[in-house]
Amino acid sequence: MESAHYFSAQPAGPFTRKPLTVELAGAQRTLQTSSGIFSPDGVDKGTAVLLADVPAPAPQGNLLDIGCGWGPIALTMALRAPHARVYAVDVNERCVTLTNENAALLGLENVTASTPGEVDPELRFDTIWSNPPIRIGKDELHALLLLWLPRLAPGGSAWLVVQKNLGSDSLQRWLAEELDSSFTVTRESTSKSFRILRVRKASR
Repeated sequence: MESAHYFSAQPAGPFTRKPLTVELAGAQRTLQTSSGIFSPDGVDKGTAVLLADVPAPAPQGNLLDIGCGWGPIALTMALRAPHARVYAVDVNERCVTLTNENAALLGLENVTASTPGEVDPELRFDTIWSNPPIRIGKDELHALLLLWLPRLAPGGSAWLVVQKNLGSDSLQRWLAEELDSSFTVTRESTSKSFRILRVRKASR
């Protein structure tokens, strides 16, 4: 799929909502989706691997989903950590709208989806989960990760799912080189051609 389709702030084509039933946090959920976004017909393989393999998010504090799409990661975090505040970011305004609407459909008041520039730059995050948009290109991806990963709170962790054939190992090496010495980058698991990388911020 061409990157302009769902990496644009305002994707082409009508914004027509349609129902979507998926399993999130162990139960069936009826949500809304649309064309012009990433994986509009369900939970994509990478996100499914991430949600199945990562430990529970921090129970309190601030949590972050980078590149939220229609919201599967952010909604799962909110369902699993009801006392935390979940921030979901996407450049695609359609994704922001859908994630906020889907949170409302589930009665989740602890989710805030927005474009990246609307997030308070002083916020620090205890847990970050992301299926990062590898296909936006290396330079854009690197800029995106360097915008958010340094904003981990002390003791916090980011969990990233990346397909092996799309450069997970080289991304792991690059992160280890670019982030300062207070961060450690490890490969936590491999499943169905995907790797899960963990970026940890030292406690102090």
